[in-house]
Amino acid sequence: MRSSGRGGRDRDRGRDRDGGRRGRQFRRPKRKVCAFCVDKVKRVDYKDHARLRGFTSERGKILRSRMTGTCARHQRKVSRAIKRARQIALLPFVSD
Repeated sequence: MRSSGRGGRDRDRGRDRDGGRRGRQFRRPKRKVCAFCVDKVKRVDYKDHARLRGFTSERGKILRSRMTGTCARHQRKVSRAIKRARQIALLPFVSD
């Protein structure tokens, strides 16, 4: 048995086995559905700035797919469309 100075038990002192939740169950939120798959959209249009604005934050950053619920295929298309819309000044790069 090796001695590490503190021993193995000091590190876990004061914590429960379930990581501090103390009997509470962790409930996973319901999976969001891709809005483009539901509408059966073939192309994500960069000129549709009203729809693309919903996929950016207040600061102008592209939101991740975990927050918006888009699938990987449409997330790539959305990010490409947002970048194109920024280039022709339909969407801002940053907000003030």
